[in-house]
Amino acid sequence: MDFSWTKEQLAYKDKVVKFAQQHLNDSNIVERDQKSLFSKENWVKCATFGIQGLASTINYGGGEKDIDLLTATLAMEALGYGCKDNGLAFALNAQMWTVQQPISVFGSDFQKKKYLTPMAKGSLIASHGLTEEKAGSDVFGGMQLKAEKVDGGYLLNGKKRYITLGPIADIALVFAVTNPDVGKWGISGFIVEKEYKGFESTENIPKMGMRTVPFGELIFKDCFVPEENRLGNEGAGLGITIASLEYDRCCILASQLGAMERQLEESIAYAKQRKQFDQSIGKFQSVSNRIADMKLRLETSRLLLYKVAWLKSSGESAMLEAAMLKLHLSESFVHSSIDSIRNHGGYGYVSENEVERNLRDAIGGLIYAGTSDIQRNIIANLLEL
Repeated sequence: MDFSWTKEQLAYKDKVVKFAQQHLNDSNIVERDQKSLFSKENWVKCATFGIQGLASTINYGGGEKDIDLLTATLAMEALGYGCKDNGLAFALNAQMWTVQQPISVFGSDFQKKKYLTPMAKGSLIASHGLTEEKAGSDVFGGMQLKAEKVDGGYLLNGKKRYITLGPIADIALVFAVTNPDVGKWGISGFIVEKEYKGFESTENIPKMGMRTVPFGELIFKDCFVPEENRLGNEGAGLGITIASLEYDRCCILASQLGAMERQLEESIAYAKQRKQFDQSIGKFQSVSNRIADMKLRLETSRLLLYKVAWLKSSGESAMLEAAMLKLHLSESFVHSSIDSIRNHGGYGYVSENEVERNLRDAIGGLIYAGTSDIQRNIIANLLEL
């Protein structure tokens, strides 16, 4: 394993950090968090810079050359470090790795031409519809959305729940049961446009954290989807989802890693300048120990992240490593966010100072893209327990 970076990769990382710091940290982030407001302006800025293009090839809206997963991971880490809006980073990753990447790999030429370039350019926003009310951790065993084969396409009936970007998305990549007799092997993917008759999305669902990215339901009532909009073959839904989740966990967690590094630096700076009992609070062992733990979590998470990115970029399976990464990094972000609040005291508890928001945003990481409990089950199963 070689985790060293080229000069070009490191230069690009610095470029992403500077872009995020200069253009994405607007003064109304606290207000947008409190009012659950999504910034379409910042979304378009990211596209213009080339963020969404990281998940596309040159022919479909990518940059001057195809960027490998290692470089994309480094870039999303830089975005999480430079951008204080965790919801925006989460939303970008959700579209890029659960919609753009699957279409890039499994899509037809027609689908790639129609959808990938607009997504890379920021003019099209996409959501990924997998979770349902009775299908969360057991999403393939409990899926209720049905896709009935009819002349020229499929009729979709059912609902999807807790869908990132659902209320504002122009298209949705959704998964539905096409053959209930074969269980998880009878699930297929479909690209559904918001203008399709019988398809609607709900208003934003208020939530604890990640408030700047909207969540909602997708509702299908005899929604006709043309056959040309089925992604891959019938029954390919499980394979498509497993493939995309490894990329998704890698890059979403890369942005969290960047946020953890920023969080650590802010805690160190505060511990040095804040004085009590005639000395900086960093001199007190309880504070310095918490900061040492934050550093340890950051570096162990970084090693796991880079290993997963290296394995995927080498064409290797990373199911076990991705599960360990998802479990360790997401829980580390929560623990470090609590430590950060304790290090900042009352200052960190007040919303306007932007310390407590990381904790609210971090909690979601214990649930989305596979809960911590499920990651432990995956790890144990792969260890043949």
